[in-house]
Amino acid sequence: MSDLTNLKKLRQKTNAPLKDCRQALQESEGDIGEAVTILKKRSRLVAASKAEKTAKEGVVEAYIHANHKVGVLLELNAQTDFVAKTKEFLELAHDLAMHIAAMDPQYISSEEVPEKMIAKEKEIYLEQLKDSGKPKEIQEQIVKGKIEKFFSEVCLYSQPFIKDEARTIKDLINEQIAKTGENIKVNRFMRFAITNQ
Repeated sequence: MSDLTNLKKLRQKTNAPLKDCRQALQESEGDIGEAVTILKKRSRLVAASKAEKTAKEGVVEAYIHANHKVGVLLELNAQTDFVAKTKEFLELAHDLAMHIAAMDPQYISSEEVPEKMIAKEKEIYLEQLKDSGKPKEIQEQIVKGKIEKFFSEVCLYSQPFIKDEARTIKDLINEQIAKTGENIKVNRFMRFAITNQ
């Protein structure tokens, strides 16, 4: 496969800047899978370095599903108004609002989940494993995995993105942080739904 074909594939897969794709392909010696991993690590590092920056600018995105029975209001913040007005930022806000409408997260991140709720979930999982005969260390690993799965169901940042389940919402946001060089965060959201009771 030619270098240009690999570059094109990596760019389509990650939406990262061409310069970063080219560099990742050089580091991975043309291995697209390894290049994707390199780009993910790099975007996490950039996001971590920007996490302390205050994100006060942003947009409020409204999304109403086609059936008019589900709607979302989302506040997405960036550090500057310049970034908040870009096409990419507005698309991210729209995608996040649409994702929230579809997946109904209860919290933004796992840090927001009340300790009592986590303790209750652990208690349930341990009770389920009580008579399994598995060693305590294995039970703890299983419970840890189940808690992560629980977070992926109730926490926006931990959920797989509906348009690309290989990436979490946090990965999606980190990619935008890496592109813009600014901290980006979901400040709050509200999901409304008409339910048949």
